[in-house]
Amino acid sequence: RACIARQMDVEAYLTKTCAERIMVLDGGMGTMIQTYKFQEADFRGERFKDHPKDLKGNNDLLCFSKPDVVRLIHQQYLEAGADIIETNTFSGTTVAQADYGLEHEVFEINKRSAELAKEAAAIVTAKEPHRPRLVAGAIGPTNRTLSVSPSVENPAFRNITFDELAAAYKGQVAGLMAGGCDLLFVETIFDTLNAKAALFAIDDYFEERGEKRPPIVVSGTIVDQSGRTLSGQTGEAFYTSIAHSKPFCVGLNCALGPDLMRPFVQRMSQVAETFVHAYPNAGLPNPLSLTGYDLTPADMAVHISEWARSGFLNFVGGCCGTTPEHIKAINDAVKGIAPRKPHTHPPALRLSGLEPMAMTSDSNFANIGERCNVAGSALFKKMILENNIDRALAVARAQVDNGAQLLDFNFDDGMLDGVAMMRRFCNLVATEPDIAKVPIVIDSSKFAILEAGVQCLQGKCIVNSISLKEGEKVFIDHARRIKRYGAAVIVMAFDENGQAATEQTKVDICTRAYKILTETVGFNPHDIIFDPNILTIATGLEEHNAYALDFINAIKRIKADCPGCRISGGLSNLSFSFRGLESIREAMHSAFLFHAIKAGMDMGIVNAGNLPLYDDIDPSLLVLVEDAILNRRPDATERLLERAQLEREKKDAAKAGGVVNTPAAEAWRSLPVNERLSHSLVKGIDKFIEVDTEEARKNYPRPLNVIEGPLMAGMNIVGDLFGSGKMFLPQVIKSARVMKKAVAYLFPFMEEEKKRMIEENPDFSAKPAGTVVLATVKGDVHDIGKNIVGVVLGCNNYRVVDLGVMTPCDKILKTAIEEKADIIGLSGLITPSLDEMVTVAKEMERQGVKLPLLIGGATTSRMHTAVKIQPCFKTGTTIHVLDASRAVTVVSNLLDPTLRDDLIEDTAELYETMREEHYAAQEERRYVTLAEARSRKRVLDFTKRAPPPTFTGTKTIKNYPLEKLVSFIDWTPFFAVWELRGKYPHRGYPKIFDDPNVGPQAKITFDEAQAMLKDLIANNKLQANAVFGFWPAAAVGDDIELYDDDGKVVTTLRTLRQQAQVDVDDIPYEALSDFVAPKESGLKDHVGMFAVTAGLGLESVIKAYEEANDDYNKIMAQALADRLAEAFAECLHEEVRKVHWGYSPEEALEAADMHHIKYQGIRPAPGYPSQPDHTEKATMWSVLKASADAGIELTESLAMWPAASVSGLYFAHPDATYFSLGKICKDQVVDYAARKGQSLDEAEKWLGPTLSYDRA
Repeated sequence: RACIARQMDVEAYLTKTCAERIMVLDGGMGTMIQTYKFQEADFRGERFKDHPKDLKGNNDLLCFSKPDVVRLIHQQYLEAGADIIETNTFSGTTVAQADYGLEHEVFEINKRSAELAKEAAAIVTAKEPHRPRLVAGAIGPTNRTLSVSPSVENPAFRNITFDELAAAYKGQVAGLMAGGCDLLFVETIFDTLNAKAALFAIDDYFEERGEKRPPIVVSGTIVDQSGRTLSGQTGEAFYTSIAHSKPFCVGLNCALGPDLMRPFVQRMSQVAETFVHAYPNAGLPNPLSLTGYDLTPADMAVHISEWARSGFLNFVGGCCGTTPEHIKAINDAVKGIAPRKPHTHPPALRLSGLEPMAMTSDSNFANIGERCNVAGSALFKKMILENNIDRALAVARAQVDNGAQLLDFNFDDGMLDGVAMMRRFCNLVATEPDIAKVPIVIDSSKFAILEAGVQCLQGKCIVNSISLKEGEKVFIDHARRIKRYGAAVIVMAFDENGQAATEQTKVDICTRAYKILTETVGFNPHDIIFDPNILTIATGLEEHNAYALDFINAIKRIKADCPGCRISGGLSNLSFSFRGLESIREAMHSAFLFHAIKAGMDMGIVNAGNLPLYDDIDPSLLVLVEDAILNRRPDATERLLERAQLEREKKDAAKAGGVVNTPAAEAWRSLPVNERLSHSLVKGIDKFIEVDTEEARKNYPRPLNVIEGPLMAGMNIVGDLFGSGKMFLPQVIKSARVMKKAVAYLFPFMEEEKKRMIEENPDFSAKPAGTVVLATVKGDVHDIGKNIVGVVLGCNNYRVVDLGVMTPCDKILKTAIEEKADIIGLSGLITPSLDEMVTVAKEMERQGVKLPLLIGGATTSRMHTAVKIQPCFKTGTTIHVLDASRAVTVVSNLLDPTLRDDLIEDTAELYETMREEHYAAQEERRYVTLAEARSRKRVLDFTKRAPPPTFTGTKTIKNYPLEKLVSFIDWTPFFAVWELRGKYPHRGYPKIFDDPNVGPQAKITFDEAQAMLKDLIANNKLQANAVFGFWPAAAVGDDIELYDDDGKVVTTLRTLRQQAQVDVDDIPYEALSDFVAPKESGLKDHVGMFAVTAGLGLESVIKAYEEANDDYNKIMAQALADRLAEAFAECLHEEVRKVHWGYSPEEALEAADMHHIKYQGIRPAPGYPSQPDHTEKATMWSVLKASADAGIELTESLAMWPAASVSGLYFAHPDATYFSLGKICKDQVVDYAARKGQSLDEAEKWLGPTLSYDRA
């Protein structure tokens, strides 16, 4: 019999097949079992007839009592098209079987269930040996959870430990592998920590046996529209937490139907670097349905087909409520659709709490909150020793609120049971989402305490720390165990000889540890963090003077020798000599960080919120501390000690009630009010903000002007300092709180002003100027900028719908539609928000939400918007708004019909230029192979294709009335001929007449054109002819075959595909053939083409002007003929859409709407961006007969004659859009030349400007 036996074969087969097609999983085993309506006796069978406990509902036992039924269900799914079936072992652990008193049967349950599935697979594989069927061992979540307490009264309690659960999973794995499973599914994960225990057990099992692990599939469960698992993690955080296990495939199943699951599958497909699967429920539960769920097979197929075309899937199947009929429909729906290609993301240290965190080479310094450390905080230690856990949790919460990106937990104290306390505190933190959202750093010098912490955290944490001080064996053992838990690790620069103090020993120990970790242990280099020891300086001992400089200098060397690693450190040690003198210590810390971060330090245990800005350190003190830090002079310690003595005297005098003269501290209070406001914002001082805001309010006509003026100016300084690394996130948050306080103070005054305006002008409130939906995107909790924009817009009579923070994409779009919004605005502060904004743009494009999209926030930029976001929303408008003060102008212009189009066009042109500059600035533009581009082609839903045209073949129009074309003329290009260009907002016709510079001349030229146009029409000096037609068509690869009515090929149109690599995942590489139904689909589609001219007779007109040496009127006549030809193309296209093809019979567009392409379909032309090859015109002329029927000739260079002519193709699919081909590579040119029957040299000649390489 044909089967795949060896594990290596299984993985190789799956990898190969996943590159070729979407593989199909089975459906709901429980759903099918329920149709048999088994009773207690059916579950017991002979084997358990005397068992003391009820067994009804224990489906896993049916492998003993009803093996034929289980085998038959498996076989039905396989025959419906499933490639992989799961064993009937969802509850096959000792933990789950304990409810039935059957723990002792677990091995046999799993073994027998696997054997039954293998028997079914063998039967179907024998019928179809070319498509081997595989068996996956199903490992369910159990009925216990490691992250959630079963007791409301005791949130720290867990009814199972990590080790106990891992042991249960290990026993299940043993049975499944004994039964012959080809791969393992860890599925329906509602608690990621349970999954980590299962993955730990799997690795343990195979390592013990010295066997290669089979492919592992990990499947999470998003429980509702929050996008989180039951234990609170987002999908991306879930993936980050289990990625260490290197699963073959990761995805989602259960809980949701395909409609609600879609955004979460989409996100998983974007973040996962593995293959991706999904097996949703058949909609929502419905007790009246035969399967207990809403969706029929046909319903499911529609959703799954769309997922596949969107590029989300490598594997797909069904969960609850799905049957073999569902799987057959799903199999048919994905057949022929290209599978998703796994992504690779920029290298990063990826961590997670409930939410993900990624540290790339571009990330700002990360602050590790230091206050939950009994060794470093006397106050925290007191809380722990006194069992005041609520206050201790409040300390953790406050650090997150103040901007700590990670939290350090340490319970190393002789009076504490460190293991028990670490476990208790981590369990309690798991119940506090506002703390648990950030990654945790488990800190201890004892490995047992480190392990206790890691076993309680579902996210990917950092272990702090291990070292070589006990030798390589212990180091390797600890590192392997940490790796198996999936944590990152901090390695202290210690070895068998002690602590590294000098630059060279720091480098030597770290590089040695790196080599062991990467080569012996197999640690991901990006999960390695070195702490090269920040040691105390200015102690009076000469050998300590270089400690800080040695650390700074070691950073670059360690990073160069250890690619991918990160550098961290505990800052408080540096200034220990000056304990009690916070002004000295804080200045030392700020200055040290300034230099260490520039050298490459990535993170540190630091109370950044209390640090002064580097630029604000007293210059005389800065010199002293930098002399000490950088070891610039031998007497640096003595000089700093002298300053410290002065500071101590001031401090003592203050304690004794003396007067300390600190004029510099209060000098800023004498500055002008605008500068005082800016100072308060930058320093995060809220003491005087209301007083100063009131003073400023009296200086401005409107309270809003205070926000738009001095307050925004201050926040812009904050943004610049943050962007340059001179401010840390906690300091930015303090600034934001000051800003909020100022805005809150002004708000009543703005409300009073609005009330007064309504009384004076009732129409002011009768109808808002427009509705704007604002949201901070999912994953981001920062909202100060968004809130200010909301206030500013509200004060200008715009209706603002503020969705708050952490807003999912679907909620944003749903609200925008329900509220009939005019504009959507997205905000974000942290870098991951940029990816979420891309997601929103993609969804707006997919769902056809054509509202303008505004982008704002500290990490956003015009360049990022142009390069990453705007290309995802091709059919809409995306604009970056620099700050709140610009928002009103942008919104008002977008909602002004007279200004909107110019703003959109200006922005689109600017962003296109920026993209070109961005790619040109790269040393070498990257390209994908033709095969890669084709694998990521645009996939459309051809069930939405246009109906057949009213005729096939060609029709000719001669001497079309010119007067009917006048209303179709687009006059804007006419002025470009004369190099008359208005500046925004006076671009284009007719606004150009209002331009102060070119307006008067434009009006004169236009009036003269009108006079000539009337003459040309009245005296029949020009003739307009056209020929157009339609043919049955099908895409064959990158070509389009045209047929006659008998199905015979008439000609073949050749198209070219984009190859320039884009910076956004999921953006397809397009060719015009993508807009025509593929031949293999069997769907009937059509393509049209046309050629029009308005230049017949122009030669005589021009000749008369040449004889009169009248160049001005000669150019005018040529320009008008060109305008009439373009107008004829526009006019004919309208007739095609409404009559001849008739797919938009109700269309009622103005000419301006047509000029902005607001109709369905496109009419690209050879020689233009979508298909720059002019030789395709010869193919068109061969079927159009444009020379004979319309008098339009092709010259030797394939230009049209008369010159005032236009030709092109008609594509009618509603999702067809214009695109620019860009540069292409030689592999495509070789392929294209072969398809056209040209030599390579000839193809390169015609395609010269589009070649990405130099011709030989």
